[in-house]
Amino acid sequence: MLEIVQIPVLEDNYLYLIHDPVSGDTAIVDPAVEDEVVAELGARGWRLTHIFNTHHHLDHTGANLALKARYGATVVGAAIDRERIPGIDIAVGDGDQVHLGNVAADVYFVPGHTSGHIAYHFPTAKALFSGDTLFSMGCGRTFEGTHAQMWQSLSTLMALPDDTLNHCAHEYTAANGAFALTLEPNNIALIERMKAVKQLRLNNKPTVPSTLGQEKQTNPFLRPMSEEIQNTLGMIGGPLPAIFSQIRKLKDTF
Repeated sequence: MLEIVQIPVLEDNYLYLIHDPVSGDTAIVDPAVEDEVVAELGARGWRLTHIFNTHHHLDHTGANLALKARYGATVVGAAIDRERIPGIDIAVGDGDQVHLGNVAADVYFVPGHTSGHIAYHFPTAKALFSGDTLFSMGCGRTFEGTHAQMWQSLSTLMALPDDTLNHCAHEYTAANGAFALTLEPNNIALIERMKAVKQLRLNNKPTVPSTLGQEKQTNPFLRPMSEEIQNTLGMIGGPLPAIFSQIRKLKDTF
C-alpha cells in the first residue's frame, strides 16, 4: 500500500509525497518549493525518485529543477505541455500509465484550468491527484481552457469510484462551501459538511483529501443536475454544460 504524506506550503498549497514501501520509490506531486520537501524526505529517510506534475503553473513546478538536481528524480508531465514543464523527462497523455515502483497510476487529460492539465489516479490506493481541476467543493478557474472542457474533465473524474480520495492542490474548501450554500442552501449533506469544515479550520487542520462521493453530494460544480441549483439559477431543465458554465461564472466573481 502506498504511503501518502500531505505537505502544506505557501499560503494554501498542498504538495503530496507518495511512497512505495516495497521498492522504496518516492514521488512528489506538484513541488512548489524545495525546502519543505527536502525536510519531509529527510525526516522519513526517503529518497525522491519521481516528480509528478499536473500542470505548468509555477506554484506546481517551482522546485522541479532544484529537486531533480538534488536527487536525480525523474520528472513526469503532460506531453502537450512539454515546453512548459521544467526538467521534463517522461511526457504522458490521456490513457497512459506511470509507475512508482510496481504501483501504476492512470493518467487522465483534464484540460480547463490549463490547456495541458493532467491528473494521476492510483486505483489500488484509491488515490486521485487532481491538481487544480477538482477542488474540495470547487473546481479550478478556466484560465486557458473553456467551460465546456472543464465540465468534460470533471465528468471524467466523476466516473471514478466514489471511495476515491481526491488529493487536490489547495485549501479552498471553506470559501468554496460558502459559495455552494448560495446555490443550494437546503442541501443537508452540504450543511453538515460545512459544520465539519468549520471545525477543522478552527483547529488549523486540512479539509482535504475528500472522497468523490462527498464531492458528488456537496460540490456545486459536479451538481448542475440538482433541481435546487437549477431553480436558484432560473435554469430548470437546462443543458448541464450551460448550467455548469453559469456556476463557474458566478464563482469567478463571488
